[in-house]
Amino acid sequence: MKNISYLFLALALLAEVLGTIGGFGSSVFFVPMANFYFDFESVLGLTAIYHLSSNLSKIFLFKKGLDKKLLLHMGLPSVVLVVLGGLLTQAFNPHYLELTLGIFLVGLALLFLIKKEIIITPNRKNAMIGGGLSGFSAGLLGTGGAIRGLTMAAFNLEKSVFIATSAFIDLLIDASRTVVYFYNGFIHQHDLIYVPFLLLIGLIGTSLGKSILKHIPQDKFKKISLSLILIIGLITLTNLLVH
Repeated sequence: MKNISYLFLALALLAEVLGTIGGFGSSVFFVPMANFYFDFESVLGLTAIYHLSSNLSKIFLFKKGLDKKLLLHMGLPSVVLVVLGGLLTQAFNPHYLELTLGIFLVGLALLFLIKKEIIITPNRKNAMIGGGLSGFSAGLLGTGGAIRGLTMAAFNLEKSVFIATSAFIDLLIDASRTVVYFYNGFIHQHDLIYVPFLLLIGLIGTSLGKSILKHIPQDKFKKISLSLILIIGLITLTNLLVH
């Protein structure tokens, strides 16, 4: 127990609460934060395991909002490309990949916040593109929820639909990449001491996030989601500068 960082666990809980409120999952906050404590491979392995619990909690608490058609259109490309991204993790320098992701998230979030008239047409093609990009990013960088969140936020989905569908897609992604990360040797035995704590935090954080979400009007939800994505991008870029 002496080797456990309780500050890290507290930040993981905060990541789960914010990820639930934003609707796109905790990994978008968890990955940049965990990079301060672990090497990149350990972060990928822990994120996949942690996220399985997190998304099961969201599906249970928001199950009535599931959009099966959107799940199919975004979920299938996500699962296919998360495997490809996971297999390619060892072929690229993670520093440049994280830099690209940070710039992309900041730029896209600012664009949709400033140019509010821009609307992504809610059709199958755009859903598949957004799902594929989020899956590939999740496999390669450990986090793809923000890219999926940008797509789903532009679709102006109702809160429960947004969160339940995003969580189910994430669950499929996590199940796939956990196998790939295990094959790559990213799930280290010395990191497993954190797993029971993270599984509990996934449930508690989701419940807290749902309670807070009840007090957020639907018309404010999209703006909050985009603002959180902007913060994620800035955290990612700051993390790179610190290292």
